[in-house]
Amino acid sequence: MSKTFRSLRYYNFRLWIAGNLVASTGTWMQRVAQDWLVLTVLTDGRGFQVGIVTALQFLPLLLLAPWTGILADRVDRRRLLQVTQSVTGLLGLILGILVVTETAELWMVYAFALGGGIAQAMDTPARQAFVSELVPQKELPNAVGLSSSAFNLARLIGPGVSGLVIHWIGIGPVFLVNALLFMVPILTLELMRHDELNLPPERTPGKKDSAFDGLRYVKGRPDIIFVMVIMGFVSAFGLNFQMTSAMMATEVFGMEADAYGALGTFMAVGSLSGSLLAARRAHPRLRMIVIASILFGVMEGALALSPGYWWFAALSIPLGLVSLTLITSANSVVQLSTPPELRGRVMAIYSMIFLGSTPIGAPIVGWVGEVFGARWSLGIGAITCIIVGLIVGVWGRKHFRPA
Repeated sequence: MSKTFRSLRYYNFRLWIAGNLVASTGTWMQRVAQDWLVLTVLTDGRGFQVGIVTALQFLPLLLLAPWTGILADRVDRRRLLQVTQSVTGLLGLILGILVVTETAELWMVYAFALGGGIAQAMDTPARQAFVSELVPQKELPNAVGLSSSAFNLARLIGPGVSGLVIHWIGIGPVFLVNALLFMVPILTLELMRHDELNLPPERTPGKKDSAFDGLRYVKGRPDIIFVMVIMGFVSAFGLNFQMTSAMMATEVFGMEADAYGALGTFMAVGSLSGSLLAARRAHPRLRMIVIASILFGVMEGALALSPGYWWFAALSIPLGLVSLTLITSANSVVQLSTPPELRGRVMAIYSMIFLGSTPIGAPIVGWVGEVFGARWSLGIGAITCIIVGLIVGVWGRKHFRPA
């Protein structure tokens, strides 16, 4: 088997990839539909309101991370993921019915975004830590890269399909399809062979787990701290493409839903390439994360200056490649640097910073786009990522030399 796909030798991991691919396709379809619903139906093009919805989706990650990390280390991660997938699918079903019956209001979208965010807060640390149960430790970087590949293959398919469905029959059916697709990962998780899982060590009887165990571990690892600083700023101000692409498509290029959905597909081409390249790397390094963050800022700046729609679409491809090189490398470095018994809590902290920073950044980015124009919603991310990458690179070179 090719070096790139070597983790697919493991039965449980093959089921994991299949379930992720189907569910992630539905998730990307719903993200496009949700932003389009808020931007074109429930408001008159208010980027700030789209930012609020995005913030509510990620706010629980910021607030609940200490407890969701402990939960991911205490319970059967496979069963926890089945519960979170069920809740997410049910929320999509109810919202879809509301949209189809034309009874959906903006406050309802806010409520469902928050509910989905709570489910995601419980899902994310368990999902990231669960990958280490599916393959041997030496294959973990490859497994992380392939998991990202499945996610981005879905990103390649989902936005384009969503845009076409919205264009042909409306927004509501997209939410209903997403609810149906979430049944697949629930089934694939059930079909896994329990005796082939690499379970973490059993807890010591009488020992109390604490969120501070993860914090204490991270405090003593400057390499992990540097990664978290970079990813926090990149996520807050740079990785808001669903919102910024919607604003660019409507305000700058005057496009409809199908063209907006296609932009996500173009970016996913680069993202898929980046995740497959990441799957070939055995040992990602901090230096790569610093360089990728600076390149990401440069590419996002170029995207902001795009003279037309097709320039924007074409530049989305290399931006997607750089962004996934950055994301998968950061994820692998943190996971490989953490012992199994603490992985859930450390990944919860990482998720809190990486994904939980979005509630801080998304409304700011949306407000900047509203006040100064859609191009500046990308420009603020570009400037931030370049500055943070340079600062961390200089600081890290002076105070910490990675192995």
